[in-house]
Amino acid sequence: MPHSPFDDAMRRAIAEASKGRFTACPNPTVGAVLIKDGEIRASGWHHQAGQPHAEIMCLADAEAKGVSPKGATMCVTLEPCNHTGRTGPCSEALIKAGVAKVVVGMRDPNPVACGGIERLKGAGIEVEEGVLEQDCRDLTADFTTWTLAKRPFVIVKMASTLDGRIATRTGHSRWVTGEAARAAVHRLRQGIGLAGGAVLVGGATFRQDDPLLTARIEGSDGTDLRQPLACVVTSRLPGPRDGYKLLTERPTQTAFFVDTRSMLSPEAMNLCDMGLKVVPIDRGDKGAYDFGFMLDWLFKRGVRYVLCEGGGRLALSLMEAGCCDMLLLHLSPKILGDSEAKPVFAGRSPLAMDEALGFRLAKTEALGEDLALTLFPRRER
Repeated sequence: MPHSPFDDAMRRAIAEASKGRFTACPNPTVGAVLIKDGEIRASGWHHQAGQPHAEIMCLADAEAKGVSPKGATMCVTLEPCNHTGRTGPCSEALIKAGVAKVVVGMRDPNPVACGGIERLKGAGIEVEEGVLEQDCRDLTADFTTWTLAKRPFVIVKMASTLDGRIATRTGHSRWVTGEAARAAVHRLRQGIGLAGGAVLVGGATFRQDDPLLTARIEGSDGTDLRQPLACVVTSRLPGPRDGYKLLTERPTQTAFFVDTRSMLSPEAMNLCDMGLKVVPIDRGDKGAYDFGFMLDWLFKRGVRYVLCEGGGRLALSLMEAGCCDMLLLHLSPKILGDSEAKPVFAGRSPLAMDEALGFRLAKTEALGEDLALTLFPRRER
């Protein structure tokens, strides 16, 4: 993509937008900056649904700083909305403010809110589109999934050594990554919970790790946090006396997804009596779970994010089903060098490289000694 003189300003707008990650849900994460006399003079981001959009916040910031928007340029990560919902149309606000040019990262995928670009052009405002478009699409990939696919945005998070192992041959996995990476995961869980999302694991991870699947943040006992829904996909339900933490400490915040046969078991009835949700999920001819049904069930109950934290087979199954929207891979600078150690992904038998599941690297970040890779699947978005 050719560079634009507004690339740096759009990067600032993206950074502003990122402040609203999770709090803006179910609205898109959007940021805006105002350029006057060649400098960024004001900025804004969308905080929460029902509150002013990023463009309005940016104009308010300019007013507070004594900067007139008349004749200025605004860079915004997403096309200004052109409809009246809980707030008025941003396109009209920009026209009224006298902005001379609007630089847009990407068009709004929402057919109800789009049309702002045409409205601005019709009012004589110059519009430049597609500046850092891929970065802006990555920024709003969650909103695009909610809008077009009508299902939760699925983040698959895995941690492995440099040689792609998540545990030794004995199953020992504490700890693959360091404290900084583990703290980042809990901050992610905190955001997922804040947005009313869910954390998902497979049956093996549930039985081996006995996780709580909660956000544990330094300085907080957890009571001040909105914790994510705990979800387990398994073919083997626990008994009421098995003592797992999800059963004893989070029964009303936990859902088990099981095949129809397990749904009729005494274990399922006992779990329901304890306050847990047990949801039947069909398997296809090859034994794969119907993740589409599971995600639809969650979406209809307001869940907009699903964070899958393992195991590797569940993560791979989501990828093969086209239900992985983002892969977050934490790489530890360790090498086990043991072919019998547990691999991060296993279960496929491709015979050629073009059969591999493809991803696009979008971001790298150092977390202490570990490296966090953010990747998106290579598919039509």
